Amino acid sequence: MAKKKSIAAPVVLRPFDKEDKSIVRVVIETPKHSRNKYKFEPTLSCFVLSKVLPEGMTFPYDFGFVPSTKGEDGDPIDVLLLMDEPAFPGCIIESRLIGVIEAEQVEDGKTIRNDRLVAVAKENHKYADLETLASVSKTVLKDLEEFFMNYHRARGSKFKVLGTRGPKQAYGLLDKAAKRSKAA
Repeated sequence: MAKKKSIAAPVVLRPFDKEDKSIVRVVIETPKHSRNKYKFEPTLSCFVLSKVLPEGMTFPYDFGFVPSTKGEDGDPIDVLLLMDEPAFPGCIIESRLIGVIEAEQVEDGKTIRNDRLVAVAKENHKYADLETLASVSKTVLKDLEEFFMNYHRARGSKFKVLGTRGPKQAYGLLDKAAKRSKAA
């Protein structure tokens, strides 16, 4: 008899809702306000602690990925999720994209694209009216950019923000990442 796995593999879920393609599934890896960075490890079928941020530095929002996608860095495409309260690692949140922070990452002398999609949880109060990243205050956007630059600096790599784009571009990137995953 084959041994059954005790946990579902969130990386194989569909990236979009079957009925409504504007609804994107986001798998939370790291909760808002956490110093601990968690990562889903497919070979173990569970979430593992991948790093601890320096004292005083925490994730500003929930951070995760869209399942069944592959970003240009080879990992599932990253998502920063705006919602009222922190979730927990492994929680799947139905969301809608409001934009993308386009970025390059330099690690070990290699430059790769490492864009961050920005989404709003479907079930939400505080951010329910946000339609685009342009609706987010310039201060919040600057804080997000600074967070990612500092996060990568603490890891010994560089993160350069190239710009921000709207939901149309975010859905386009997501579609490419879903196709890249199917081709792999």
